[in-house]
Amino acid sequence: MPTPDVLDTRALNRALLARQHLLEPTRMPPLELVEHLVGLQAQQPNDPYLALWTRSDDFGTELLSAQIASREAVRIAVMRSTIHLVSARDALALRPLVQPVLDRGFESVYGRRVAGLDLDDVAAHARELLEARALGNAELGAELARRWPDRDAASLGHVARTKLALVQVPPRGLWGGKGQAKHTTAEHWLGRPLDPDALGLDRLVLRYLAAFGPASAQDAQTWSGLSLKDVFARLRSSLRVFHDARGRELFDLPDAPRPHPDTPAPVRFLPQFDNVLLSHADRARIVSEERRKIVTDVPNGLVPAAVLIDGFLGATWRLERDRKSAVLHVATFGRASKDLRRALIDEGARLLALLAPDHETSVEVAPRA
Repeated sequence: MPTPDVLDTRALNRALLARQHLLEPTRMPPLELVEHLVGLQAQQPNDPYLALWTRSDDFGTELLSAQIASREAVRIAVMRSTIHLVSARDALALRPLVQPVLDRGFESVYGRRVAGLDLDDVAAHARELLEARALGNAELGAELARRWPDRDAASLGHVARTKLALVQVPPRGLWGGKGQAKHTTAEHWLGRPLDPDALGLDRLVLRYLAAFGPASAQDAQTWSGLSLKDVFARLRSSLRVFHDARGRELFDLPDAPRPHPDTPAPVRFLPQFDNVLLSHADRARIVSEERRKIVTDVPNGLVPAAVLIDGFLGATWRLERDRKSAVLHVATFGRASKDLRRALIDEGARLLALLAPDHETSVEVAPRA
């Protein structure tokens, strides 16, 4: 066992899994769980459903779809400028806090293309267009180019997506919903203004630690895109301080769960993009550097969906489906024991019941090629 103020890799792993409800499933209502996790990565429309399914006891897709349709939850760019599913109140609170992240990303890519342009004027016109009717990215760019024909439509569209808090409207994001992403402003969709004072950076850090701790200031920056060193310094006296095996300082909520490193961790299937794999600068607590490169250094950023085995990335999965049948392919790092193979097949069958309930299904387990 490590000394009390030093947390080894397994101790950090079990602490993370406990807070993510990946050790024991929760009966927490979907939207409450979404808020606990400070949003769910949602580039792929079905990913939030899978993220909740793997963490929940008796999860069904209908309630979350209904909450998106009724505007209790929205898809919006927040942490790391990526699309997340968040509650309506978190959307209004988080979006203004991460504005510096969006500004920085926009300037690095589009700054030269929009030099000399009044960005506030573009954003104001975009707001008028988007609040009149929801528009896709290409539609918005084309409409803006009517007023600024000397600028390229893509850059104009990105001005709007940076300067305005845009949400993706249904049917995008509904379980089984199809169609391109169309946007309007969060204020218009939710019927109330952004609220930067509702959360604040101090509470943002505390919520991060509740879902992802123990963690360093650099970990929190990786998760959010924001520089938060001053916030950690300000909160230091109210936090518990640990070190990892390499001597790096980690912060945590005093009463947060930190299970014994030998606590059993069941097989868990994760969606293609899950924040549990993306929200630390040092990801050794859940994926080795060698395996991280295998699953992240891929063309077009199309990372495979992950499987946790004993709490760590131990396999990837993909679904192959036609009109009648669906096969879940599980590719393990190394050969699976008989017991592990049985656990993968059983949990894979449970996943297939969610993804392909009307198909003939099977699970195939084999080592990665």
